Amino acid sequence: MSAPSTVLVTGGAGFTGRHACAELLDHGYELIVVDDYSHSAPQVFAQVQRVAGRFVGAVYELDIRDRRALSAVFHRHAVDAVVHFAALKSVGTSTRIPVEYYDTNVGGTTALLRAMQDHGVHRLVFSSTCSVYGDAGHRPLDETTPARPTNPFAASKWACEQILADVCHRRPEYAVLCLRHFNPVGAHPSGLLGENQPGPPGRLMPYMAQVAAGRQDRLPVFGNDYPTPDGTAIRDYIHVMDTVEALRVALDHLGDEPGMRVYNLGRGEGNSVLDMVAEFSRTTGRDVPYEIVPRRPGDVAESVADARAATRDLGWRPTRDLESMCRDAWRSQQLRPNGYADSPQAPKRKEY
Repeated sequence: MSAPSTVLVTGGAGFTGRHACAELLDHGYELIVVDDYSHSAPQVFAQVQRVAGRFVGAVYELDIRDRRALSAVFHRHAVDAVVHFAALKSVGTSTRIPVEYYDTNVGGTTALLRAMQDHGVHRLVFSSTCSVYGDAGHRPLDETTPARPTNPFAASKWACEQILADVCHRRPEYAVLCLRHFNPVGAHPSGLLGENQPGPPGRLMPYMAQVAAGRQDRLPVFGNDYPTPDGTAIRDYIHVMDTVEALRVALDHLGDEPGMRVYNLGRGEGNSVLDMVAEFSRTTGRDVPYEIVPRRPGDVAESVADARAATRDLGWRPTRDLESMCRDAWRSQQLRPNGYADSPQAPKRKEY
């Protein structure tokens, strides 16, 4: 099978989604995007257009659980493949509202699969998470590491993976690439596609940027009693541009063979929260005051990728370092200190 040319991107206005749209447009793909803007804004597509120099073909505001609206999108466009980002993604929040997480993440995925089946679309790249591994210990995690989700977000993503694996087992026409993202951070080097938002961020890097900019008083560090060298949690941070390059390469290889394949996307290096605070301060020249607060439910001590399978099978490897992650995130914060609320919207070519 040839590489798909027209791709439906769900959740394309989100942080990784908007970077993926720019990357795919830059490499000649035609895009259709759906998003409900629950954690994003339509203004981001004006910035995607500036970065890529091209329009997204059509953008629809809808909840992917709305099967009628989603089916109408497939009916209007000849979709070759789907990239599925749309999901709720906060570990901490998922422990407070688990039903909403299962409803959105699992229900949205099954609604998407039914729409794909109804319209003869059988190729999918699924954005999953390293959180499915849970508390798997201190060694790098490869794709054979057993899943042990410790929170509803991770469990909902693991449920989606199981559904996709079962579909591929029973329907040989399907080809699915499941990408387990570790911790995408940073921003497009232009600074136009960062994850700045009006309220307090839910992720480490943008929170540090807001503290450095004076928008937040100090960074909450969730726990300093983990079994790690400095007591704070260790994660595998990867530049978002490396992540979306992997996704684009995955699309290029989607037609290599049927069935479901799973790949980790990470650098294979772990850094603690305090490591990241120190690197961000060094790179930007700004202090990042922090305070230790209690652990978040569902968090684990350490999560680091073994991503050699993606290098072996897809020819992808990450190339950007921590300094570039911090530098690009800070550039985005400086360029758009108040988020996207005041940004212009992209010219409308279809429904927005």
